[in-house]
Amino acid sequence: MRIFLTGATGFIGSAIVPELIKAGHQVLGLTRSEAGAQSLMAAGAEVHRGSLEDPESLRSGAAKADGVIHCAFDHSAFGGDFSKFLEICEKDRRAIEALGDPLRGSDRPLVITSGTGMGTAVPGQPATEDHFDRNHPNPRKTSELAADSVAEQGVNVSVVRLPQVHDTRKQGLITHAVQVARAKGVSAYIGEGVNRWPAAHVLDVARLYRLVLEKHEPGSRYNAVAEEGVSMRKIAEVIGRGLKIPVVSLSHEQAQAHFGWLAMFAGSDMPAASAKTRQRLGWHPTGPGLIADLDGMDYTHA
Repeated sequence: MRIFLTGATGFIGSAIVPELIKAGHQVLGLTRSEAGAQSLMAAGAEVHRGSLEDPESLRSGAAKADGVIHCAFDHSAFGGDFSKFLEICEKDRRAIEALGDPLRGSDRPLVITSGTGMGTAVPGQPATEDHFDRNHPNPRKTSELAADSVAEQGVNVSVVRLPQVHDTRKQGLITHAVQVARAKGVSAYIGEGVNRWPAAHVLDVARLYRLVLEKHEPGSRYNAVAEEGVSMRKIAEVIGRGLKIPVVSLSHEQAQAHFGWLAMFAGSDMPAASAKTRQRLGWHPTGPGLIADLDGMDYTHA
């Protein structure tokens, strides 16, 4: 299959490219820059110039493909400003609608990206694949609402929900926790630090995207979760070891001043299950765990 991939030069996308090529697919990667084009060609992919801000470039890329994986998301514009986050999620909605336009009425798959939290039915219980909270307070739900909308228009849509995706260079929100710890001189958790974050290695996540694309089951949702929940205390402790700084417990009242915008996540319990994902796709994560990758990170350059 010829696959149009958004976010092709990003953290996850750059792992999806070789995963698809190794499986015999061709990759048409979206990029706006010459540097991105060069990296895509070096990886063996074709180049499609465009951006999330240019819906026509998304439509034309999808029109050239047998399937689409949409993993681009404008994290760079966030910067802790949640009014901007709402705008970014709306941008993602428009991108999903544009990508879906050329796929209407066909079996060509569109795989979009969301977060595991959208599957939380009961606070403190693991998020599951078959639940979607349409009233979730997190604006990230917009992506799945957009997926449902294009599905109603005859598009074969699947959803991959991401946890904290990691290697020894990046770890999702935990990358920001490392930055905060470095700036503050202490690595902190809130209360007893028993709240949990789900995680998966980036290569396992890339393989999951491929399996979802090849399965192309309309309306399906999958949790890209290798570890159901890693406690924030364990995360803070490994960051403390890496940076050689004290590890401390903060009260909820102290958390905002310490973590800034990250405080609302740092105290959240967000476990997620993936039993149905593994069963339906035969997906078996094999990559290093989150703590192992944090232990293996070079903190002098992180």
